Amino acid sequence: MSRYSGKLHMNCPSPDPREVIAGLLGDDRLLRACGERDMGAVFRMLNSRGVSTRRIAAAADITQGRLYDYMNGKSRVEKLSLFEQIADAFHLPGHLLGLARRSWEPAPVGVERQWADHPPPDGDDLAAMDHFRSADRQTGGGRLYGAVMRHLSDRVAPRLIDADSGPQVFATAATLTEMVGWMAHDSGYDDRAGRHFARALPLARTSGDLPLAANVAASSSHLALQTGDAAGAVGWARTGLDLATQGPRVLTLTARLNTMQARALAAAAQRIPAARALDAARHDLEGAVDADHPWLSPFDAAALASESALILRDLGRLDEALTYAEQAVALREAGRERSLALSRITLVDIHVRRRDMDSAVSVGHDLLSTSPTLGSIRVVQQLDELRRLLEPHKAYGPVREYLVRFDDARRARMLLLADIIQPPPGGTPA
Repeated sequence: MSRYSGKLHMNCPSPDPREVIAGLLGDDRLLRACGERDMGAVFRMLNSRGVSTRRIAAAADITQGRLYDYMNGKSRVEKLSLFEQIADAFHLPGHLLGLARRSWEPAPVGVERQWADHPPPDGDDLAAMDHFRSADRQTGGGRLYGAVMRHLSDRVAPRLIDADSGPQVFATAATLTEMVGWMAHDSGYDDRAGRHFARALPLARTSGDLPLAANVAASSSHLALQTGDAAGAVGWARTGLDLATQGPRVLTLTARLNTMQARALAAAAQRIPAARALDAARHDLEGAVDADHPWLSPFDAAALASESALILRDLGRLDEALTYAEQAVALREAGRERSLALSRITLVDIHVRRRDMDSAVSVGHDLLSTSPTLGSIRVVQQLDELRRLLEPHKAYGPVREYLVRFDDARRARMLLLADIIQPPPGGTPA
């Protein structure tokens, strides 16, 4: 007999599966299962939380025998119509399964509606890039990924094969492809982010813009570091520096590349080379003039302060790290919600490592007030890391009280994000 006999919860009422799903929308396991279109895993999660197999099968309009096959991994849901049926039965937001927005889901709001109703004008690539970049800083990549992808496919890609198009269209394609890579990373899809960066690099080379190619290498370095590949991060930073020396000198770009190299070296415990790379980044930024390359991601004093805090933290120089973390927060107070949230997370982290729990709690309360609708899974992941760092200190009353508020705020944040965090399209075929 299958281990999923439908008798696991016969002594208590079976809960409403939609309510169970609503409570799981912030669970990484559910998001991962949906991203992989593994309905068996979704059904197992429902069953483990008290929903009977009979109720699951009835809601999905399948037989219990077929349900057991899905739950035991003997077969997988393949048909698009069945994915749609399951999404509607359990109120799984369509985007979690790569589907169109379901009829019962709320209409797009905020920035997503703005871009649906008022897309960037044709023929003004720099303006479109600036608008997307500005919106991303405030709202996070989860809200804008689809809009930028549509702009790329509908307005940029057709021009790549137009014989009359000049090199700027390849620079446009490279910049926006790198941008959607960051948005995928911000939404928690690092594999997809890597593929976007890999596509952006040859587009940048084709445009003839070597600083732009070096900028893509800097993004690849950041992604490698975030996925635990310090050696790869160093390699990408050095590739970027090599490209940067072959083209026009852009000091903000070399500052960014040296910073990424310093972060990777610090993560690999190479203290002296990391400190040298950080010094080189500071020297470059001090000599930089105002924005001198229209396509590049900006790298300013606030960005350097934020990265310096992380580098010095990893090098164990916590007092210096604290100074830069406080500077980063102060420089981000006037906007750029995601950067402010990440800077505050770093500041709390450093206070905890310095055993200053009162300061950690104080900044932590400020952190919870940072744009709860920010569409960034990356911020949520770092918040979860921060909670794990605080957990061993919960015997201290203020920390314990803060963690209660933290958990409440996280649940509320995930409910607000559930219908806007959009996984990349083109996953497992139906």
